[in-house]
Amino acid sequence: MDDLAFDAVILAGGRASRLGGTPKPGLRTDGGSLLDRALGAAEGARRVAVVGPEDLRPGLADRVVTTREDPPFGGPVAGLAAGLAALPDAGAAPWVLVLAVDVPRAAAAVPLLLRAVAQEPQAPPGAHLTSAGRAQWLVGLYRRGVLVERLNALRAETGGVHGASVRGLVGGLAFLEVPDPGGLADDVDTWADAARLGVAAPDAAPGAASDTASDTVEDA
Repeated sequence: MDDLAFDAVILAGGRASRLGGTPKPGLRTDGGSLLDRALGAAEGARRVAVVGPEDLRPGLADRVVTTREDPPFGGPVAGLAAGLAALPDAGAAPWVLVLAVDVPRAAAAVPLLLRAVAQEPQAPPGAHLTSAGRAQWLVGLYRRGVLVERLNALRAETGGVHGASVRGLVGGLAFLEVPDPGGLADDVDTWADAARLGVAAPDAAPGAASDTASDTVEDA
């Protein structure tokens, strides 16, 4: 359905503090890197913006652009703003798939989001997974116009988007809450998460997790 055509923004620029600074996009799985997995999840997108370091660019398809929030490490809202800015309004799809790069099972979630939106007669502003009552904002499908409107409102209210919370951006909007049927939104924040999800450091076999990484609080 053309009215469900979507672009995608993949957020791949966090500090990965609880992984000892090991960049998440390059973590390995049996299906390639976490970035490969995220790009595969966004396979149906017209255009894709990957928000992260410049060294992610080599080898990406022509429909994929890379960008970075300025200044870097501004958090997911700043990353989303940068990603949308890299996908100009001309030719923009009406929907935007938003994915964090560290969700290795996201590909199975995308059809659920598309189906939920397609079956809802009330034209929702978007949909996201929900696990154990917790909104998984960064595995979501949203109307581009809604995101742009909220980003503009946030800038007007606070003067910028650096460090803003996703809840502050979209909390309170009537999104469809799509139940997560089995940990599809589980993300890799620690090496224990990596081991459980079959993810390894770039120089290790998939599933092998280091036990030497820091467990300090994630810096976003």
